[in-house]
Amino acid sequence: MLLSALALGLMGSLHCVGMCGPIAFMLPVDRNNGFKKVLQIALYHAGRLLAYGLIGLVFGLLGKGLYVFGMQQKLSIIIGVIMIIAVLIPYKTFAKYNLSKPLFRVISRIKSRLGQELKKKSPDTFLTIGFLNGFLPCGLVYMALFGAIAMGSAIEGSLYMILFGLGTVPLMTTAIYMSGFLQSSVKRKIRQLIPVFVVVIGVLFILRGMGLGIPYISPKPIGEIGTSPMECHP
Repeated sequence: MLLSALALGLMGSLHCVGMCGPIAFMLPVDRNNGFKKVLQIALYHAGRLLAYGLIGLVFGLLGKGLYVFGMQQKLSIIIGVIMIIAVLIPYKTFAKYNLSKPLFRVISRIKSRLGQELKKKSPDTFLTIGFLNGFLPCGLVYMALFGAIAMGSAIEGSLYMILFGLGTVPLMTTAIYMSGFLQSSVKRKIRQLIPVFVVVIGVLFILRGMGLGIPYISPKPIGEIGTSPMECHP
């Protein structure tokens, strides 16, 4: 399931380029020093990963609380269903009931701070820009957060989000170097595949929660492993 985070980041990174691309394009990187530019971009990504890791830690703790109450498997199924439903619901419906609206002031402050940081060129600027970038609202990040909750552990929830962030690094880095590297037709086809992939991950979470005994995909609950009818007699 942790690998699904990396795959979600890789497949969905085109969406990230569309959402966060303008910030990446405006990074005040050194255009004359190749090594310095690489270091600056690495700091930007490190800031994003740090933000994702912290968010994953919080949501992983939430999942751990539900795990303590014996809801781990049910939670995995519910999250899988939510992922699939989220893909099927029209975008206009999401826009109408935008969950980020109550946080508008906070988001506005983040954007304002980003604008200030983009005008600087100090080493810590790139780390700060990436960190703030990680807290901006994004539908794909929301999907990854569902996965972090389903991990049922603060550490695994954090790792899930970090792996998701790592998956977005290659395409985001390429976008910084070459803003027009993909044709619009290719971008459109990849965007069409993103919902399909989210559905696949949703199905994986459902199978995981069902505990069908399928290795790596739907393992049996720990309490049932090694149990057979012969072992149940008094």
